[in-house]
Amino acid sequence: MEDEKQRLSIEAARLYYLSDYSQQDIATRLGVSRPTISRLLQYAKDQGYVRIDIVDPLEDLDVLGDRLKKKYNLDLVLVSYSPLNEYQEIQKQISKKAADYLHEIVQDKDIIGVTWGTTMYEIAQNLRPKQVKGVEVVQLKGGVSHSHVNTFAVETVNLFAEAFHTAARYLPLPVIFDNTAVKQMVEEDRHIQRIIELGRQANIAVFTVGTVKEDALLFRLGYFNKEEQQLLESKGIGDICSRFFDTEGNIISDDINQRTVGIDLIDLRRKEKSILVAGGHRKIEAIRAALTGQYANILVTDQFTAQALLI
Repeated sequence: MEDEKQRLSIEAARLYYLSDYSQQDIATRLGVSRPTISRLLQYAKDQGYVRIDIVDPLEDLDVLGDRLKKKYNLDLVLVSYSPLNEYQEIQKQISKKAADYLHEIVQDKDIIGVTWGTTMYEIAQNLRPKQVKGVEVVQLKGGVSHSHVNTFAVETVNLFAEAFHTAARYLPLPVIFDNTAVKQMVEEDRHIQRIIELGRQANIAVFTVGTVKEDALLFRLGYFNKEEQQLLESKGIGDICSRFFDTEGNIISDDINQRTVGIDLIDLRRKEKSILVAGGHRKIEAIRAALTGQYANILVTDQFTAQALLI
């Protein structure tokens, strides 16, 4: 009798949990009543024939975040769930996460430094208005493009300013000049000096990383000649604020760096909240290098990228 009950309970459990049969369907198949099937399923659980594991994706994300925090010595890691390991979906999810985090932390009189690009624009579009006073929003690097490719520089800083009820402070210059002398002369302008200094004073910096792949945004904007692009592709791994670095986070070319307008990478290390928002397979090595260089103390990413960064 007991052996028969065991056999029936296991068969019922297989049909119910593995084959998605309803209890009524199983009852008909086994020639017993539906309440009997319910008792057999409970018996199977009580005897340990069935083990049910509940995977809480939010709990798993917290574990990933804690591991990344320890590995890269970060203050905070926010891991967003992405249903697909696909760049556009990841970008959408991490941008929402970053926008929600900014809504939570921004307070009166904060100075928020922002960069530009598609991820930054996505964050800006997801920002919710918050009633704060005396907040400043400033561009951290030049936002004028020589190309028809849209950087969303103006749109991004405007949306940030709108969300926090303030006026945007623009850096109305190309991000990289053709020569150092012209760049230095332009930076001597009092207005430009004030904007750059405000960027240095920002207690919150929000940025992403670029790559040195052939289709990278800065390459498509036409800032570099063929030789410079080859140098960056061969020695570089990524950029933050249009400053290019290697796998250890070290600047690749002093010449290009000296021609670049905006915040220096070393200044990002001094921020109260230096927030890197990035994810996707193509950016993993650039993110790893940025974290190695300690340019961020807060990371917003997705679970696929987080797992890759832990390897």
